[in-house]
Amino acid sequence: MWGGRFAGGPSEIMAAINASIGFDRRLHAQDIRGSRAHLDMLEAAGIVSAPDAAAIRGGLDRVEQEIAAGRFVFKPELEDIHMNIEARLAELVGPVAGRLHTARSRNDQVATDFRLWVRDEIDALDAALADAQAAFIEKAEAWPDLPMPGFTHLQNGQPVAFGHHMLAYVEMLGRDRGRFADARRRLNESPLGAAALAGTPFPIDRGMTASALGFDRPAANSMDAVSDRDFALEFLAAGAMTALHLSRFAEEVVLWTSAQFRFVRLTDAFTTGSSIMPQKRNPDAAELVRAKPGRLLGAFTALATVLKGLPLTYGKDMQEDKEPTFEAADSLMLAIAATAGMVRDMEPDPERLREAAEAGHPTATDLADWLVRRLGMPFREAHRAVGALVAEADRRGVPLPQLPLDAMQAVGAGIDKSVYDVLSVERSIAARTSYGGTAPENVRRAAAAARERFL
Repeated sequence: MWGGRFAGGPSEIMAAINASIGFDRRLHAQDIRGSRAHLDMLEAAGIVSAPDAAAIRGGLDRVEQEIAAGRFVFKPELEDIHMNIEARLAELVGPVAGRLHTARSRNDQVATDFRLWVRDEIDALDAALADAQAAFIEKAEAWPDLPMPGFTHLQNGQPVAFGHHMLAYVEMLGRDRGRFADARRRLNESPLGAAALAGTPFPIDRGMTASALGFDRPAANSMDAVSDRDFALEFLAAGAMTALHLSRFAEEVVLWTSAQFRFVRLTDAFTTGSSIMPQKRNPDAAELVRAKPGRLLGAFTALATVLKGLPLTYGKDMQEDKEPTFEAADSLMLAIAATAGMVRDMEPDPERLREAAEAGHPTATDLADWLVRRLGMPFREAHRAVGALVAEADRRGVPLPQLPLDAMQAVGAGIDKSVYDVLSVERSIAARTSYGGTAPENVRRAAAAARERFL
């Protein structure tokens, strides 16, 4: 592989630490794709003859077929996917295969392959996130007016519609898709033709290969082209934020399916049992999704640590970019699929949700708002007055809507029985008609708008 410079081979330890074929074989499709684009350009530029290009092209087709059929033998002694494919190509078409590597290096080759792979992964993740959004939208459409408690500090704050809660995650995932889309735009420059680090004296057409591979343009600086891994870091950062959002929902599922909450039920499809406690139904899918941010954040930290002190341009350290990125992408894809599955699988318990929504005087703010509107109280005065009524309700052991009118009038003589009209959770939810609020009609409109924006 190294030509005439080396008389001997590496030690077993060196071979083991140096080889990457165990994981970078995942780049085989991108590597062949990049080689085809490079070959077409070499032929068009007159650097490789038409007969030689035809022979190499046929060999690449054979290699692709062998990999697809599982017949390709990946050899650790050839280090990586690039040399494995190149060696097999030489076996198939002879010495002419060596012409394919004219005007390129493994440095620009791997940078191109890895960008193509990350770009493909972003496209796949975007589709998966859109499906997860669709699952949340479907749930919102099914339950636009079901009351449930809206929490702050995990304490009952104000009642909201179940569908409104579902749509919050649609917005989160929409931002995640936006971050991936931004990352995709920035990475869409082609390193191919930068060669080892300084470019090449051959009359290549980098614009042609960039266009053939779907890049917007060639990377402008050959040194940056081979050393840049910002695209992988940005991919991992976007992935980590996505995993955080999925984890927040997963934590809610863990809570909601507990005996203490009983807000929703999951079927056997997304739960497991206990080896010792026969009654158990554990939300293991949710718990595993909840754990995934650790992998994504770990991958980001690992790669950032690798890159933080590297001088330009390429160092073998950069071989460490792929394993964390591959693992993180796999983990994230699985977490997204599990989330979409759980959303579609779970069934809310309307009776229990409504009961929980009524606990803890959740319409106290509605009463304060009523005092502002009807009696003209300043809000802070109304807030103090309702606080006193809540304390009185607690003293009597009744919910706020059951507090007698005379007790209500202790804080405002103008209070009449119409005050009770605003104290039900349904009225409270229906009153929140401001843009982005939880009123059922808002939820229906927001679900329809989300379909238009995201799906």
